[in-house]
Amino acid sequence: MLVAWDLDIPLPEFHPPDPHHGQQILDKVLEINMRGGGGGGGGVYIDGEDDDGDEMVYDGDNGVPFSVSSFSFSSTSLQMAKQPVRVLVTGAAGQIGYALVPMIARGVMLGPDQPVILHMLDIAPAAEALNGVKMELVDAAFPLLKGVVATTDVVEACTEVNIAVMVGGFPRKEGMERKDVMSKNVAIYKSQASALEKHAAANCKVLVVANPANTNALILKEFAPSIPEKNISCLTRLDHNRALGQVSERLNVPVSDVKNVIIWGNHSSTQLHGEFITTVQQRGAAIIKARKLSSALSAASSACDHIRDWVLGTPEGTWVSMGVYSDGSYNVPAGLIYSFPVTCRNGEWTIVQGLPIDELSRKKLDLTAEELTEEKELAYSCLS
Repeated sequence: MLVAWDLDIPLPEFHPPDPHHGQQILDKVLEINMRGGGGGGGGVYIDGEDDDGDEMVYDGDNGVPFSVSSFSFSSTSLQMAKQPVRVLVTGAAGQIGYALVPMIARGVMLGPDQPVILHMLDIAPAAEALNGVKMELVDAAFPLLKGVVATTDVVEACTEVNIAVMVGGFPRKEGMERKDVMSKNVAIYKSQASALEKHAAANCKVLVVANPANTNALILKEFAPSIPEKNISCLTRLDHNRALGQVSERLNVPVSDVKNVIIWGNHSSTQLHGEFITTVQQRGAAIIKARKLSSALSAASSACDHIRDWVLGTPEGTWVSMGVYSDGSYNVPAGLIYSFPVTCRNGEWTIVQGLPIDELSRKKLDLTAEELTEEKELAYSCLS
């Protein structure tokens, strides 16, 4: 038989006539609740039968009891319904956004059993294209996708989101000065940060993808002061994954056998030199030359990897690269968003400590910190 009840039913209402069997079931429910499985209207399903082999159902609404002589729990008979996670993607009609949203809807970012509601934001001129992306998501019939918000209104886009992936930004165009580009991005991130501050869900996690990602993340924090520093990060996972791929190709081994590369600081010309590093550093330009389009697929995949490891945890013995708030580790000035090797557990990242830094690497780490400090000062000058 299939017996089901909602975990939100108060346990005292459940009174099977056989105390022994009833207590076994209640103990299992309590165990599930203590593991956090009882939130949000989850359901528990138990295989069992009464002493005569007849089907009997406990109705939680009417208080009708049942007894069981035996029962078992299995992956098919014990199921917990998860509440959807709301994920915001800005710049969703662009190339990276177009590659990213189906990955999220398919479970690549948050796992194969986590329902999601996608919030997609873009600028007004891209509204028609954004609606086209929404239509494709509907047509794809992703089982995990429980809703789509496609909008050009920043408040609507940010309302109650649990995860925000900030892909949209203003790219540097020919003839533009750095301060001109920075001023454009400061305005964008000020507006979006203010909306997240007022309307996002508590404990919202933010990943900034748009370059200059480290500094855009700092600006976002400036205008979203209630979002904890630990919840704001920027993407360096793309270079991290590129490095994994290059090692894999050069050694002719599966990429799954390569781990623990490190991207320090940011993506810039202050990265270490050498043919290998240059290949990683200029990989984006090589892809543009080959495709005549930017590296959208790998960037989207890297964003999924970043969030997945942050939320679900890194494998034992493995670290990844994340742009996070510096606490002074490795003598990097506190207050910068700087890429470090990190491990993740229970939704929190921790900087890996005690790794050896040779003299050449030390100089490059310091140069990158200087570059990010100058960039920060430039951004803050745009605020005035």
